[in-house]
Amino acid sequence: MKNLNKKILVVGGAGYIGAHMVRQLSNARCDVVVLDNLSTGHRKLLQGGEFIQGNLGDSDLLDRLFAAHAFDAVMHFAAFSQVGESMHQPLLYYRNNLAETVALLEAMLRHDVRRFIFSSTAAVYGEPVAIPITEKHPCAPTNPYGNTKLAVERMLADCDAAYGMKFTALRYFNAAGADEAGEIGELHDPETHLIPIVLRAADGQIDHIRVFGTDYATTDGTCIRDYIHVNDLAQAHLLALDALLEGGDSATYNLGSSNGYSVKDVIGKAEAVTGKKIPFIEAARRPGDPAILVASSKKIQRDLGWSPVYDNLEKIIQTAWNWHLKQQ
Repeated sequence: MKNLNKKILVVGGAGYIGAHMVRQLSNARCDVVVLDNLSTGHRKLLQGGEFIQGNLGDSDLLDRLFAAHAFDAVMHFAAFSQVGESMHQPLLYYRNNLAETVALLEAMLRHDVRRFIFSSTAAVYGEPVAIPITEKHPCAPTNPYGNTKLAVERMLADCDAAYGMKFTALRYFNAAGADEAGEIGELHDPETHLIPIVLRAADGQIDHIRVFGTDYATTDGTCIRDYIHVNDLAQAHLLALDALLEGGDSATYNLGSSNGYSVKDVIGKAEAVTGKKIPFIEAARRPGDPAILVASSKKIQRDLGWSPVYDNLEKIIQTAWNWHLKQQ
């Protein structure tokens, strides 16, 4: 791994993806400061860095942080990310995901920090018109969560044009799995991600899972998603950070495996990994859920040399299962 030897502010670094990122940054010899309000993050997930508890929209706190540290770049993982919740509480999402990011960018400009890595999402695309989805696919989000992420991307482009703030926006498909050391993994409350819910059903923590929608225009009627291991995700961020620090231009990249798996596929593969039967019941569709989201990640592979290590769903589920068993 290349040693970057830079000082990085990671906002939302005590969350699932942020904690994996902090670990990789520390391994790359970066000096990491983590800002997290712990509304969804967990202090115990952090494997390095200096921890500051607070909100990314707290301008006074941000000014103190930026005055105390000569940051080379900022990484942003602090968005709310539940599609269903965003449908019922859109203003919560616009305040946290958009308005508080404005405060963060303003603080960066006040302190002349102009390198920004943004955790975006495949939800910016909405219902796909072509599969696999490339970065040139039209953006038409179907939920407030996707709307807020796309609004930040557009704001970043405007900040680049006006202030020379260079950014990389990384559009995740479905992050999954856990660090192989078993020290970091998904720890959400409530849990909304499919794989950890399936694993809870596998070991009897819950009686069954609910499959939301079985009448989609897919092979088995359930939603199809593209899963990417969280360490592969973090490695892509590290490559993007290095490119920006070396003087690279702003860019937007998809992050996925380019393979699609239905909900029933995930259940079947989890049964194979765990050796346990996973009961499920059929439920109505959730508002805002597209039928198919599968990425083309060719652009980041070409530009930055990114190549996922965890190249099949069974390997991803196995790491998640190992983490799950350690939590018992």
